[in-house]
Amino acid sequence: MIKEELLEILACPKCKGDLQLKDDEGLLCNRCRLIYPIRDGIPVMIVEEAREF
Repeated sequence: MIKEELLEILACPKCKGDLQLKDDEGLLCNRCRLIYPIRDGIPVMIVEEAREF
């Protein structure tokens, strides 16, 4: 689980928009319509690793 303090400072690497935690599925960017995966508790903030929703 990602701590709230970390979530507040993380931004989408593509558009610099805010991210929301979507269960344990990943970090969601509503602007880009991308979900960045979380693997072993670590967010993978690589645009090529994200998937569209």
